[in-house]
Amino acid sequence: MLYLPKEEGQGLVEYGLILVLIAIFVVIVVTLLGTQISAMFRDLTDQLEGML
Repeated sequence: MLYLPKEEGQGLVEYGLILVLIAIFVVIVVTLLGTQISAMFRDLTDQLEGML
């Protein structure tokens, strides 16, 4: 029988690193665009309140 090393841990580490990189990217985007997104939602809610 051939010896095949288990690579399950390696896959988990790779998925963990991908998730960490995505989380860092999201934090950076929200930090940079947070005020603009907030202003956009504020304008939208003001417009919706004006319709009611």
